[in-house]
Amino acid sequence: MHPTVALTLLLSAHASAQAQKPLTDKARGWFNAAKQYLPTAIPTVPGITVPSVPQAAKSPVSVSASKIAALKVHPVTMSNYETLLTPEPGTKGPTEWMVLVTGGNRTCGGHCHNLEVAWNETASILAADPQAPKLGIINCDKERALCATWTAKPPTIWHIQRPVPGLDQSMPATSDIHINYLNFTTTTAQDMVALHTGKKYEEGYLYEGAFHPFDGWLAQYRLQKVVGYLLFGFGLIPSWAFMLVVSMASRAAIQRRNGPNPDRARTAAQQQSGTGRGNAPLGGAPPANER
Repeated sequence: MHPTVALTLLLSAHASAQAQKPLTDKARGWFNAAKQYLPTAIPTVPGITVPSVPQAAKSPVSVSASKIAALKVHPVTMSNYETLLTPEPGTKGPTEWMVLVTGGNRTCGGHCHNLEVAWNETASILAADPQAPKLGIINCDKERALCATWTAKPPTIWHIQRPVPGLDQSMPATSDIHINYLNFTTTTAQDMVALHTGKKYEEGYLYEGAFHPFDGWLAQYRLQKVVGYLLFGFGLIPSWAFMLVVSMASRAAIQRRNGPNPDRARTAAQQQSGTGRGNAPLGGAPPANER
């Protein structure tokens, strides 16, 4: 057979076979052929390496804010709050403080971390303001006695205005304290800054009463720390112990009010009468009073 005739027959057979293939098979073949022209990896340039990005990289803003907060925020403790928050004699005008009351898992349920980050940002923002108040922080997990003395609970910001004492260390005026309650999820650094710049602290609760850290009658008679340590000690007692004491006290009070139990008194009298006459001999007649 002539080669031209054979080639013609082969081409016609191949065309008929291609015509019999389904359209999906043809599309699959075209797609596989096109994939060969697509790059499967990022091309690399010799001598140049792409640095890897850490998954949990810290924000430089938060790092710098925490460093500024470490310098500007004063820890308030049970041993230093009286001297730390009291301005020195000769200071011009009252001293203004903003104290964040926070905690950990025990006193804040582990929800105060975001507020502490916002507090650090607040410290970095107020650091550029010469009229900004002094900043402090109380961790009720570590200073449970102080929080009991102040009856302070997280998360709050205490805005404190301390007057300047006289040369004889006397306090000429009262100390105004406004307690501003915070939200775990919605409070931001701008809200904390606005407490000072917009005087939003005045919308908080004006703290008065016996437990006022500086003007209460407990503080005036030097009894506040004593009461604070007592409350702290009561807080260490488990709840079941209180329930046990209350149950025993209520039972004793009820018995005292109702008087002695008549059945118990009758039983005791019978026992005394039995011990007084002695036991009857075996087989003998019973006593006359029991016939």
